[in-house]
Amino acid sequence: MRKVVFSGTALPLVLLAPQLLITGVFFFWPAGMAVWQSLLQEDAFGLSSEFVGLRNFSEVLADPYWRGAAWNTVVFSSAVAVLSLSSALYLAVQADKQVRGAQVFRTLLIWPYAVAPAVAAILWLFLFHPSIGLIGRWLNGIGVPWDYKLNGNQAMFLVIIASAWKQVAYNFIFFLAGLQSIPKSVLEAAAIDGAKPMRRFWTITFPLLTPTAFFLLVVNLTYAFFDTFGVIHALTQGGPARATETLIYKAYADGVQNLNLGSSAAQSVILMVLVIALTAFQFRFIERRVHY
Repeated sequence: MRKVVFSGTALPLVLLAPQLLITGVFFFWPAGMAVWQSLLQEDAFGLSSEFVGLRNFSEVLADPYWRGAAWNTVVFSSAVAVLSLSSALYLAVQADKQVRGAQVFRTLLIWPYAVAPAVAAILWLFLFHPSIGLIGRWLNGIGVPWDYKLNGNQAMFLVIIASAWKQVAYNFIFFLAGLQSIPKSVLEAAAIDGAKPMRRFWTITFPLLTPTAFFLLVVNLTYAFFDTFGVIHALTQGGPARATETLIYKAYADGVQNLNLGSSAAQSVILMVLVIALTAFQFRFIERRVHY
């Protein structure tokens, strides 16, 4: 096979230009503006500003409400990642079996990925609303005091379930593709040697799935940090009593609702740094256990 070599730099730059333009406009430019705005103290209308250096960052880190939101984010993102990954892996293993109606089963499992986060939240609201929800009314009917609008633990449980359900379909697609790429001859050889199904899964199937699982772990944590805003806003709006207020929602509340633009920008920068550091940590330490 002949190796293709570009004779100049013009053609590669032309080919890369669309992607570089999109990345610059939709990532680097907003990120740079956020960093600059985090160093300013602005009025609510943005008519005047004062350079304050790192004061916004020091105030954010000293804010007990921000630390509470950080803890909520740790609990929420960890639970969403574990629940969505484990559920998707179980469903993918079942869908990979030779059973009647497997194609229909796989198609139905993919559908939730097409649902917008806010719509997914409304679907779960109709189930768990204490007055009109099927499950909420049933729980109150059997004597379980269910009202996620007043109980912070119940509210956190509900946003975790709704957010994880939204992501299960995405994980399912990748896990199923990974399972179907595993040579059947390897599993058949292990079965002939006397390995039970559970042992075959943990000693052969799962190690071969670790590249897929690692990729999905990074994607799911990023999803839980950023893309679950719509679920939280539609279900609880960070309440009750800030019980479901995550870092991304607090940045929104301070910037859009309270019009504290400098603090909101500082929180956005801190969140961006935390996610980059978490991703780097995963690639540095967790990837060592991945079998390629």
